[in-house]
Amino acid sequence: MKIEIITPDKKLFEGNVKSATFPGSEGSFGLLNNHASMIATLKAGEIELIEDSNNTLKFPVKGGVVEVLKNKVIVLAE
Repeated sequence: MKIEIITPDKKLFEGNVKSATFPGSEGSFGLLNNHASMIATLKAGEIELIEDSNNTLKFPVKGGVVEVLKNKVIVLAE
């Protein structure tokens, strides 16, 4: 799935990943390919991405919003 992580200052990441884990305000949650459409809020924590090459990337965030639509994930993060 394609994911973009955007902050007010810059784009932190754009690319394809196998899975993503987020610090949701109601509890952490993960996304895989073809996840159902959704919108969720984030609390302070760490976004963890696993790329197609099995590299793990971590991005600390203070909060934000995640939108999932048609196998594309957009994260507006602080």
